[in-house]
Amino acid sequence: MINFKISKLKKRKEIEKFFKKKNLNEFVKASNEKENKVNNMERLKPWAPKLEQLYLIYQIVILNKRLTILEFGSGWSSLIFISALNELRKKHYNRVKLLRKNNPFSLFAVDNEKKYLSVSKERAVNFIKKNKITSKGKFLYSDVVMTKYNDHIATEFKKLPACNPDLIFLDGPGQFKVKGNINNITTTHKDIMPMSCDILKIEFYLAPGTIIIADGRGANCEFLRLNFKRKWKYQYYKKVDLHVFCLVDRKIGKYNSELIKFYNQK
Repeated sequence: MINFKISKLKKRKEIEKFFKKKNLNEFVKASNEKENKVNNMERLKPWAPKLEQLYLIYQIVILNKRLTILEFGSGWSSLIFISALNELRKKHYNRVKLLRKNNPFSLFAVDNEKKYLSVSKERAVNFIKKNKITSKGKFLYSDVVMTKYNDHIATEFKKLPACNPDLIFLDGPGQFKVKGNINNITTTHKDIMPMSCDILKIEFYLAPGTIIIADGRGANCEFLRLNFKRKWKYQYYKKVDLHVFCLVDRKIGKYNSELIKFYNQK
């Protein structure tokens, strides 16, 4: 059995204290910036961090002990993942050495917006240096193109990081930097919703126990849910607009069984 754990959402003041304790004071300050209006969707600067959402994401990583993270898009969440992975490394390094995991305590982020990828990478480098963090963060730029998946129009990254994650965060690509069109359809139109198929194309490489978290992107999550071929448990957390999937397929051998045992241990 594969367990999935999630923390209860705390009050705003408690969450702010949490970020300050983790040396992430800039999150609190930046979270007070105004959000873009509904029809002003293209970014002129990085999005403001959503503290409640990022707090829950941190707790999901810690409580479920996921070790290798693939992030579609990059941003404030990249720091959250690096911080959480470093916490897990401190607690579980010796145990994880015995597991079949070649990229433990590592974040792999892929983005199609060079400007914001550069901002995220610089933040991560400074945070790692300042806090003497040993977890790794790798940042990859890739073009994104319009494509078809099972005859449905979607987007895909041209390159993906070489890793097999046990947690995927779906918050990209940036829909207004997608290249090409299919039958004149493109996500660069403001009324066309993001529709990534990258996770579907790697689904059979993912090991049971893999978690997917999506920041909003409800239409894309429905596309995933209806096209997945394996057994996924799905939950939507409306208050923070997070969609969560957990791959609850049967275990696939000795090494996966040992990994799931580690995930489930308190």
